[in-house]
Amino acid sequence: MTFPPAPVNTIDWSDIGFRVREVNGHIESHYSVKTGVWSKPEFITDPFLRLHGMAPALNYGQQAYEGMKAFRSPNNEITIFRPNRNASRLAHSAAMVSIPPVPESVFSECVHAAVSLNAAYVPPHETGAAMYIRPLIFGSSAQLGLNPPEEYTFCVYVLPVGVYHGVHPVKALILEDFDRAAPDGTGSAKVGGNYAPVLKWSDKARNEGYGITLHLDSKTRSEIDEFSTSGFIGVKGTGDDITLVTPDSKCVIASVTSDSCLDIARSFGWKTETRSVSCPLTTRLTPASTCPWEDIVRAVIRIGSFTVEEDDFRIRCLVRYRKLSHLLARKWSMTLSKSYSSRRH
Repeated sequence: MTFPPAPVNTIDWSDIGFRVREVNGHIESHYSVKTGVWSKPEFITDPFLRLHGMAPALNYGQQAYEGMKAFRSPNNEITIFRPNRNASRLAHSAAMVSIPPVPESVFSECVHAAVSLNAAYVPPHETGAAMYIRPLIFGSSAQLGLNPPEEYTFCVYVLPVGVYHGVHPVKALILEDFDRAAPDGTGSAKVGGNYAPVLKWSDKARNEGYGITLHLDSKTRSEIDEFSTSGFIGVKGTGDDITLVTPDSKCVIASVTSDSCLDIARSFGWKTETRSVSCPLTTRLTPASTCPWEDIVRAVIRIGSFTVEEDDFRIRCLVRYRKLSHLLARKWSMTLSKSYSSRRH
């Protein structure tokens, strides 16, 4: 059989949205402290997990996850953007919550298997949509005491998705009354405990017409950390004198997309800075400035305005956004060259 297969005809690819859909299945690998190794990946058709109610993932929040995407190219190849970086970041997050790291080789095999065995759900290239990939790791054996459990589970789920925030500039609301993470806490890890408390704030912002929320540092609330779902990249300058700026906060996720944008910018001859970034409503960036924010799953989205206490600061989105976004789609992608055979459950 030719790989990859064509997209399924049971989905309206012009109206895919961002909701959970049934696919062929997901991948699981299990770790036992006794053996010290991760099991061979298994393909599971049932999307539901069997988990003891006393698992520390449910009671103590011992879990971490990743977010990445696979795309179908114009010549029908399927590519994944910089998966090795997501493997490294998951290892960092796992260490923060006392979970044994998944070796990069195991991570890559599981991601490859999940995408390959669901390849027919990778959207057509012309739609601009993608397959979202969700690696997830958690403590899975029953545990009452506050100490690491004996068993862990690593899963990789996939599903087809549209563009999360669309293609137009979005309004950002700066959160002044909520701290995403403590200065020396878990802010640099992708763990659920950093996201669940943000839900009510994101919902409130959405109801007020904002597409994204921005977090300030929790110590002074005067410097930018990151957006609730994404990293921050500021752009300053005019003409060929361009500088990209990213926060140096230790409370933010190490962004794969941000790092990629900085590499591309340097190839243009642009300057890059990693430093503290004051809140734009305090510094009042020049009208020529732009501010793209960047999605963790290989996308650059434009911010049209910042708001704090109903004080708006509008910014223009210029050609630099389009230049970065275009090249980002072409670099550092891993191509799936063949299908994957796995034990099925």
